[in-house]
Amino acid sequence: MTPREMALAAFALVSTLTTPCTQAAEAVIVVQRSPLAGFRHYNGGEVLRDLKPGDRLELVREPDNPYDANAVRVEWRGVKLGYVPRRDNAAVARQMDRGAALEARLAGLRENQNRSVRLEFEVVAPLAVESK
Repeated sequence: MTPREMALAAFALVSTLTTPCTQAAEAVIVVQRSPLAGFRHYNGGEVLRDLKPGDRLELVREPDNPYDANAVRVEWRGVKLGYVPRRDNAAVARQMDRGAALEARLAGLRENQNRSVRLEFEVVAPLAVESK
């Protein structure tokens, strides 16, 4: 295991151990889980150490994107991390265009064989939960 892999594993363990177990369970439907496209081309490296699995990500629709009419940008606290992959973005774009309340969260971080970091994220649709 490389030092970077050990650091990522330790980081994941610490974030898991420091998450309170008393939080109420949220009701969501997982729409899809995908690797983030373009991470190495944007500003994600600047915030990589601050990202934790479970962090909420923002989805920003880019219908005027000159490269992909279905483009959906993924941000964390205003920092552009990348995009929903082209092969996976049509359904997400369509639902966002219809006004669906979609959210995203960081599902995990892993190192590729070429030592680049790959972020995986989930797009979720929150369910309305009635209180008793």
